[in-house]
Amino acid sequence: MQPFETAVRALPQRLRAAAMALPESVRANAEEVRLRAEQPLTVHAPSAHAAGATVDADDLAKTLESVSHGSLHTVLDVLRHGFIPLPGGHRLGVCGSAAMRDGGIAHIRDISSLCIRIAREKKGIADKLLPALLVSGRLPNTLIISPPGAGKTTLLRDLVRAASNGGSRVSVADERGEVAACYNGLPQLDVGRNTDVMTGVSKAAAAMMLLRGMAPQILALDEITAPEDAAVLTACAGCGVTVLSTAHASGTEDLRRRPVYRGLLDVFDRLVSITGSGSARKYDILEVREPCLPQSASFVSL
Repeated sequence: MQPFETAVRALPQRLRAAAMALPESVRANAEEVRLRAEQPLTVHAPSAHAAGATVDADDLAKTLESVSHGSLHTVLDVLRHGFIPLPGGHRLGVCGSAAMRDGGIAHIRDISSLCIRIAREKKGIADKLLPALLVSGRLPNTLIISPPGAGKTTLLRDLVRAASNGGSRVSVADERGEVAACYNGLPQLDVGRNTDVMTGVSKAAAAMMLLRGMAPQILALDEITAPEDAAVLTACAGCGVTVLSTAHASGTEDLRRRPVYRGLLDVFDRLVSITGSGSARKYDILEVREPCLPQSASFVSL
């Protein structure tokens, strides 16, 4: 099945039929399916397209019943991370009235809206990039940077896949399930045949567990956002493991301005900067030194 088709399988039949009736051009480029009470079912691809069916409270309840197999409390633990994982690597975001107990979500009622984020892979975008990154046959510590929404996680996933299928032992600290998109313990997205994934715990905790238990040659973490993320990368790099990660930054000067990122310039040997959008994305390899100078290698995605 195509990603859109697998994503809308969670919807009640009436809404699923309305979504599948949208033009192929919309379905092929869909990024989100939005369900808001008393509003039209909307598909973003990336602009909004009304699917011709109005969502009611029963539709919201049936969708949640479907994804939780009739037992919402069984998915509350994963919902604390902000979404419920779906087959195919998709994810369901939930809005409503949450009841808290002991610092955690005890129940969600009065559901007002749902959002299905559609997972898409772009296999092969790392095939030319990976050989250009290698130093004496080994992947150096590499940080992928770009503004939000430019495809950092997509590139990270494909670098992991390519390195893993090339024979390297790769471990992924996938705190929020955005890289491998595990469902019932199985990666729904291709991260390679020699890859181990730890999900559901903080990146810092997962990284240390993987380092001690799985003996990776490459350790991948998505989205450095906190000092503890940066600290664990520094610690792992000091243990001889290649670290591969991503960060929101528009360029090297942006990295230097942010306290959390500033020290990473002493950890990473290479930066990969993503610019552009859609099929016009460009990947430039930068060498970490003063000043940070572009290398000769740059690639435009096809």
